[in-house]
Amino acid sequence: MEGIELISFQIISAVGSARSYYIEAIQQSRKGNFEYAQELMEAGKRDFAQGHKAHTELLQREASGNPVEFQLILMHAEDQLMSAEQFGILAVEFIETYKLIH
Repeated sequence: MEGIELISFQIISAVGSARSYYIEAIQQSRKGNFEYAQELMEAGKRDFAQGHKAHTELLQREASGNPVEFQLILMHAEDQLMSAEQFGILAVEFIETYKLIH
């Protein structure tokens, strides 16, 4: 595996891990474990940044005149990237809400 497929799987792997961290952070904050939830959010942000970096490299490639071939796996990677970003935003809101409740 190489090229677009490899980059797509790198994105999927990194942002999938980030999304899992965000979900666990929400679950931990529901239990009142806010310090641990924050650690999970930081880990999620690091993994998300890796996926975002790989995606940005593809965008830069396209912008420099080297077209990126469309592949379904790339579309899936971008969908996962967007999903993880949304989970991260919502996780922050949930954590703040749980802090108010506790």
